[in-house]
Amino acid sequence: MITAEHTGTPALALPWTAPAISPGRETLQRAGDRLWRVIDEKGTIRGHLRLVADPLGIRYRAERLRAGTGSFLLVGEFWDADDAVAALRF
Repeated sequence: MITAEHTGTPALALPWTAPAISPGRETLQRAGDRLWRVIDEKGTIRGHLRLVADPLGIRYRAERLRAGTGSFLLVGEFWDADDAVAALRF
């Protein structure tokens, strides 16, 4: 089992920090474990940014809420958090 150094806590149980995005138009607000709301400068929620484990590293999934169904529409998966956030602008 992978554990966090000095604590013996499983590494997957440790809280994830918000991805670093370029300062500018959007901010991130925690919405769950590995999930952040993407909020624009007007306070509108543009979508969600989800961290996804990949054998090659962390991927950033851009998702948009479908209002009628309560489900999420996958906009795309990216290696860079800024690219995922930019995909939610349109």
